[in-house]
Amino acid sequence: MLILLHALGDVPVDPPAPDARQLLLDELSKPEYQAAKPTWLDRAAEAVQNWLGSLVLPSGGNFGGLLPLLAVIVLVALVVIAFIVFGRPRRNRSAVATLDALFGTDDRRSSAELRRSAAAAARAGDFRTAIEELYRALARRQAERTVVSIDPGTTAQEFAVRAGGSYPAEATRLGSAARVFDEVRYLGAPGTREQYDELTALEAALRDAPPVRRAAVGGGAPAKAGTR
Repeated sequence: MLILLHALGDVPVDPPAPDARQLLLDELSKPEYQAAKPTWLDRAAEAVQNWLGSLVLPSGGNFGGLLPLLAVIVLVALVVIAFIVFGRPRRNRSAVATLDALFGTDDRRSSAELRRSAAAAARAGDFRTAIEELYRALARRQAERTVVSIDPGTTAQEFAVRAGGSYPAEATRLGSAARVFDEVRYLGAPGTREQYDELTALEAALRDAPPVRRAAVGGGAPAKAGTR
């Protein structure tokens, strides 16, 4: 105000009303007055300060008015904790896991690649490796066709049970093949030509055979083939 009075010192004491208004507007438009105006940040800070000042506990122990605010604070805190503990939400990788994990190993080969590996091992007389690879090929083929679901924890025996639900006529041979796989894989059995030939016949029979039922997504009861 002192600046304004000083600036108006040379102005006639009693100018007409329109002239006085224009003189005042001209004076207030000068940079020193504009710089003194509060910025948007000042107004925002004042609004936050006023909001914080309004957060007072109600008298008489009645906290009903604060319940919505407390609920929001708790929700925000839980979201922050979830991000810290679990990180950002990840994409659903169930389909990727089905094709990558195979009886405890991270094997990304296709069923055709596994069959070729099994055949090469058999030609070399390594029936232990041949049986392992061919059983994996059998399982991978059914997963590729979405006939049987395979997750990272699926065992050879569990696959045989699931596949037996889709191919009831082959349930016995599937169970026998799973036992042979476990013997050569975990018990150190060498495997034989006869066991390999039996598994070869089973894999060929089921490779493109239409299933009676398909395994339901999520490991539930198998669904009849052709149903959704």
